[in-house]
Amino acid sequence: MKEATILTGQVRIRGLICKSAGRTDVQVLTMTSQEPGSAKTEAPKERGFKAPGLRGARTTTLFRAINPELFIKPNKPVMAFGLVTISLCVAYLGYLHAVKDNDQQLYEAIDSEGEKYMRRKTSKWD
Repeated sequence: MKEATILTGQVRIRGLICKSAGRTDVQVLTMTSQEPGSAKTEAPKERGFKAPGLRGARTTTLFRAINPELFIKPNKPVMAFGLVTISLCVAYLGYLHAVKDNDQQLYEAIDSEGEKYMRRKTSKWD
């Protein structure tokens, strides 16, 4: 990796050049105009700055198709909708479980001493 300065017309570009495996990558650090009175058009970037996630990594199209969540920017409204939906589903399952406990097919039975008590219905197969 080496630092280089390139003059193209009236624009001066300073950046890092990295050659590996037959591929040349360039990271622009600053870009300035040579016209008098003009300011820098782009602020300098930090060295070693890397995009979050795997967006900057070299991957195959198949890997990107199978794992899109690694390359797509998070969408906050969709995440909030999903969280509310999952929460409502869990609450509904809890409600169904609570209602099931109240509806256990109980009946009033009388024992040999004549006392009444509640008993759950059973089948001959139990």
